[in-house]
Amino acid sequence: MAGKLTSLVATQDMTQGSPSGNLIRFSVPLLIGNLAQQLYSTVDSIVVGAYVGDNALAAVGASGPILNLLLVLFMGISVGASVMVSQYFGAKDRERLEETIGTTITATVVSSIFIMIVGPLITPPVMSLLGTPEEIHDMACTYLIIQFAGIIGTAFYNILSGVLRGLGDSVMPVIFLIIACLLNIVLDVWFVAGFHWDVAGVAIATIISQIVSGSLCLIRLLHMHEMLTVKPSHLRPKARFLKQLIKLGLPSGLTQAIFSFAMIIVQSLTNSFGTVVIAANTAVMRVDGFAMMPNFTFGTTMTTYTGQNIGAGKVDRCVKGTKDGLKIGLSVSVVLVALILIFGQYLMQMFTSTPEVISTGMRMLRILAVGYVAMGVTQILSGVMRGAGDTMTPMWISIITTVIIRVPIAYGLEFLTRPEGGAMGSGSPDPLFVSLLISWLMGALLTVIAYRMGRWKKKSLVHVSATGEQDVALEPDNADQLEKD
Repeated sequence: MAGKLTSLVATQDMTQGSPSGNLIRFSVPLLIGNLAQQLYSTVDSIVVGAYVGDNALAAVGASGPILNLLLVLFMGISVGASVMVSQYFGAKDRERLEETIGTTITATVVSSIFIMIVGPLITPPVMSLLGTPEEIHDMACTYLIIQFAGIIGTAFYNILSGVLRGLGDSVMPVIFLIIACLLNIVLDVWFVAGFHWDVAGVAIATIISQIVSGSLCLIRLLHMHEMLTVKPSHLRPKARFLKQLIKLGLPSGLTQAIFSFAMIIVQSLTNSFGTVVIAANTAVMRVDGFAMMPNFTFGTTMTTYTGQNIGAGKVDRCVKGTKDGLKIGLSVSVVLVALILIFGQYLMQMFTSTPEVISTGMRMLRILAVGYVAMGVTQILSGVMRGAGDTMTPMWISIITTVIIRVPIAYGLEFLTRPEGGAMGSGSPDPLFVSLLISWLMGALLTVIAYRMGRWKKKSLVHVSATGEQDVALEPDNADQLEKD
């Protein structure tokens, strides 16, 4: 029994064995983890919808784009660290692995302090600028300010769980997240139903739970002595590792920033339709989180798998793993989307009992259905490119699909559906999701083209000679030149 438990929590070397077997073993706990992660925001919405009302549900939803925009620092650090860790792990380079993790921990603390200061200051004016309805404005600001004040727990969990996954450990982050999720559910009900703290209660419950999960990830990382030892000297950022972290993470951070900024612009359009549409949109986005889980799960899995194998110089194995990942990931996505369409009405009823909100939400889900499968292709192939060190290509694709395609289509179609002389928000709310569907379909097409061009194969941080020996650590832009030499 002890041997099986040790095997379960051990790190996974995906440079050996069956690619499909590696992907499934790594993805299953990750999928469970994503489910638990999604339950954070879902439980918040369910509790405030049930105990406070539709306005509170709308307030939590309206705050989402702002929160996501300021989390881009963590997204960039997490992706950059995950790529570096997985490649150095695959190359068996312990020294650079330790330096990378030490630099990551320091960058996490610094970025958390920045957001804890800036976030609460910009929240009220930004929410006013977005035209947030007066009846939910104060609640949305309260929710955001509390979230920003305790952001360090969220930062440590999201970034350090990415580091652990880069080391091949997808199990322990899930265990920590499940513990935190259960705590969050108990605290949500206690603070809202018991203490009547409304949206402030769910925000406080979330940050306490995230601090617990983030602390557990840090403890786990600091006790992996068989693989690495993070010393105080490693916490002093080295210029070359910090530069590499920024170079790899900045495109992904910018991608998320652009996406969040576009969501803020679209949120302004959403707000113009009133609280019914805002509440329906909030509930749909919670259900959307579950529909997207296979996509994000296999995208993250492919980043680790590709990073380890690129670090070991096994490009052919990356290609084989990508084919297996697409087959597995898309199959799971199709089944999950079918279940959501069949049982979607019951899922919507978990958030609200208002018939108009439920019917509006179901119409939105039907519009998005096909797009979830397309997003599976985008996430899996983007994960491959990021794992190999090519984080720029997914960024450009995101800019094109989000800024150039989605935002203009959303506003354009809404304008065309207005009655003559009508103001913004008097048209149909359907363009909010039709535009999202179109952007997803175009994103999948562009990502397939970029993957087949093969630029990602030349972006490794390490060069492995024909004999299998690691020669030198490289920055991504140097890999092309070395290959030519």
